[in-house]
Amino acid sequence: MPANIPSVAFVGGGPRTAGILERLAANRPELFSRPLAIHVIEPHTPGSGRIWRYDQHPGLLLNSAAADITMFTDASVACEGPAADGPGLDGWAAGVLDGTITDVPPLTPELQRQLQALDGTTFPTRQLQSVYLEWFFRRAVSALGPDVTVTLHRDTAVRIDSDGDSGTGAYRVRLAGGAAVDANVVVSALGHTDSLPDETSARFAGFAARHGGFHAAPSYTTDVDYSALAPGQDVIVSGMGLAFVDLVVLLTEGRGGRFQETPDGGLAYLPSGAEPRLWAGSRRGVPYHSKISSTLRGEAAGAPRFFTAAAVQDLLARHGELDFRTHLWPLIAKDAGYGYFRELFTGYPERVNIGWNEFSDRFGALDWYSAERERLVLESVPDTEFHLDFEQLDRPLTGLDTAGRDFAGHDDVQRAVAAYIEHDLRLRTSPDHSETLALFIALLKVYMELGRLVPAERLNARSQQAVHGWWHGFFSFVDSGPPPQRLRELLALHRAGLLQFLGPGLEIVPDEASGQFVAVSAQSGVRVPAAALIEARLPAPAVAGSANPLLRHLHSSGLGSEQAVLTAGGLHATGRLLVSPAGELVSPVGEPNRRMFAVGPHTSGWGAGAFARPGTNAAPFRENDALARRVLCLLAEDPHDGVEHAAEERGESRVVQEPAAAAVSGKAQPWNN
Repeated sequence: MPANIPSVAFVGGGPRTAGILERLAANRPELFSRPLAIHVIEPHTPGSGRIWRYDQHPGLLLNSAAADITMFTDASVACEGPAADGPGLDGWAAGVLDGTITDVPPLTPELQRQLQALDGTTFPTRQLQSVYLEWFFRRAVSALGPDVTVTLHRDTAVRIDSDGDSGTGAYRVRLAGGAAVDANVVVSALGHTDSLPDETSARFAGFAARHGGFHAAPSYTTDVDYSALAPGQDVIVSGMGLAFVDLVVLLTEGRGGRFQETPDGGLAYLPSGAEPRLWAGSRRGVPYHSKISSTLRGEAAGAPRFFTAAAVQDLLARHGELDFRTHLWPLIAKDAGYGYFRELFTGYPERVNIGWNEFSDRFGALDWYSAERERLVLESVPDTEFHLDFEQLDRPLTGLDTAGRDFAGHDDVQRAVAAYIEHDLRLRTSPDHSETLALFIALLKVYMELGRLVPAERLNARSQQAVHGWWHGFFSFVDSGPPPQRLRELLALHRAGLLQFLGPGLEIVPDEASGQFVAVSAQSGVRVPAAALIEARLPAPAVAGSANPLLRHLHSSGLGSEQAVLTAGGLHATGRLLVSPAGELVSPVGEPNRRMFAVGPHTSGWGAGAFARPGTNAAPFRENDALARRVLCLLAEDPHDGVEHAAEERGESRVVQEPAAAAVSGKAQPWNN
């Protein structure tokens, strides 16, 4: 393109970048009419990126049903740009089958079978999701128009050089392969990145190396090589979240075993003989709650009633800083409880003593943690099974008013955890327990609203940690669990003797005398030695300690900085790249860079994923639209000379096209799988 064309570089080409590209296309007619050059730096296939790439085990599933997945900024999204109609995953699949969607590469017979079997309640494979995301990326590029060129660089960004004046926006993004990309604006959308081992993981790794054992540090599960684990070998697994569920798939079905429905409606596991034996534990000692298959039978869920913009503004007016636990969580809990009880009262009137209108009026006047609210529930709901208790929900095997639940021994732990999973499945798959769905919906709504209503900079230090730590973990535990089938499979593996439970409060101790890791749960009394340890979770965010070279460079160069909060113990680094409320990188001296942005889980922003449920005013789509408009407005402010011209004035050679890059204008799409 001519040298005076302004350009934007995206570091990372996964679904978040695809969503921003779609918003650039939607907002461009209003804000920026000139030609534009866009560079996408992504070593994997654009659209799906690393996490959702096609090259994964075909048995890995999404943790959302097909009807709950869209990439389109629909009319529910409260944003300045125009809405974009388009199919979610289930509608896209139907369109591919009936021929109304044609710009999809040839699919394998297995993916064709999956398309034909898919409906809104299906939990699709990640491979199928990757095809949808890649289709959306190509569609977003096409919508940009013929005067926008998108160049794909199948490489990794390692550093960014700046002319030192953030107002001119002259940046050169250096790539691992030696090439460079010049840009007026840079957007980092790296998604989940790996971190260098922290002190504990490094100690575990050194211990395993010294004693000939096996250790897997926190990582994206499918990227770890587990081939060193022998059939029948005991393996301690720390963590029972989504990474754990993926791990179980890879070490069972991934090694040739299979599940079989039994005549009595149960599920049995037929081992291949190549599986190790897993000993799993965590802080809670139980897996995430399963997704829900019931439907609401009471009144339809409404907008949040207590955790509202007006309520937050009132708090902000009365307090210099907000405390999540003191100020925000009681409102969140009350809203979630209101949704739960509305379904219970209007859907199951036989389970309560008074009518919903009376309960609602009295409930609305009471604090969630008040004795009066507890008495109201006790008087109105006879069965204590339906007395919603968030603290018990968060730590289901731990008593709150004692030192904790005592277990008689290993067998008692097995019975308790298995019974918990069975009970969870009954609640979440039975048509008679849709109150669990109402709670799910209410928590999802407030989770999406939190980042919109609460300025992150107004939270105190303790709350910064609570939001990214406890609150995100609790929400994920309740709302972001696996398909019900996965919990059925865990029980089948347990019955087959290939999965044992360690209980809550798990601690790992390297024992130099034996050369083995020892899993200890003080609450359960279980103590298990094994030569192999897997830390089954994603790595904690890190900037200075990131495995991604660009994040480390942003920190060391001063172009960006790591978020730090003041705690009682001093200044605490959160590991997240500090961004302003507008998503701009913030320097070590607190200055935002108007032309360098970052979004996603590696930042101090709220972090709301990349795709979402249709019709939910999804936070990532609001953020994508706002960022796209900021970028276009910045470019519209510029004189007609683009960054390539500025680079020539500095006497630097201008890279027009990388040998490994693919350029596209209009509807040409050369980067299919």
